Amino acid sequence: MTHRVVVLARHGVIPFELSIPARIFGAARTADGRQLYDVRTCGLAAGTVRTDADFDVVVPHGPEALTGADTVVIPASYETTSVSRDGRLPAELAAAFERIEQKTRLVSICTGAFALAAAGRLDGRPATTHWRSTGRFAELFPQVKLDPDVLFVDDGDILTSAGVAAGIDLCLHIVRRDFGTAVANRAARRCLVPPWRDGGQAQYVDQPVPEAAAPTTAGARTWALARLDQPLTLDDLASQQAMSVRTFTRRFRQENGVSPGQWLIQQRVDRARHLLEDSDLTVDEVARRCGFGTTASMRQHLRASLGVSPSGYRRTFRS
Repeated sequence: MTHRVVVLARHGVIPFELSIPARIFGAARTADGRQLYDVRTCGLAAGTVRTDADFDVVVPHGPEALTGADTVVIPASYETTSVSRDGRLPAELAAAFERIEQKTRLVSICTGAFALAAAGRLDGRPATTHWRSTGRFAELFPQVKLDPDVLFVDDGDILTSAGVAAGIDLCLHIVRRDFGTAVANRAARRCLVPPWRDGGQAQYVDQPVPEAAAPTTAGARTWALARLDQPLTLDDLASQQAMSVRTFTRRFRQENGVSPGQWLIQQRVDRARHLLEDSDLTVDEVARRCGFGTTASMRQHLRASLGVSPSGYRRTFRS
């Protein structure tokens, strides 16, 4: 059985964001080429949907396609077409949401999060949206735990992404979560995009450059990736760039959107996923090669990041 994804296109939809689910999920296939997702596009009514570009799109399905979907994706439309000034859904969009079953996974790309929040689906939950819209979002929906710094938020059955290309990151993350790293990497290669991007939105927000020709932390990251099996300290990383710990930490967060410690943990988790999927190494050996030190430490970090134990991950995603 393929996983059924329905993309809801609304008037004012941004064509790039609208195309992301079909492109990424359509590229997710088994090693022998079998498609893993069935992607359909619907509107609030079948027919022509206006975009924010100089062309319209014609969608074959109306809102009835939302019923029975495994995943529903809400791509970006301008916020003013998503919700009213007081943060309420237009009646037609509210009726469409009522067709979505409780078990269905919800995904938003960019300002599609406004629609999820206006429908009450994000109350008390973490979420993100495009950095330029975070101020208005926080004003309209103070009950949502907005994180303006990340590329996407995975809260289990509801996932939200930041703007534009962050929708690609989120869809690849979903493929990785559903079918494993190998499938996600193949999809990324087919689409000529990186399977994972480090950091958050902070690296893309306009801000003054500290000084011309300022050194970056790229050398330290490259050095660390070649030594993930070793204990690495903040002093070690800073010394690679000949910076003080304070300067290095500040510049690292500016460039990557996360702290050096958070970045190291993510790299070790990613390395562990690859080894658990594609090698016969014992779980203890995987933990050692990834620099976790102990199996218990790796188990703790995988549960925090993926919600599953190393052995459980291997059983699910072993190639």
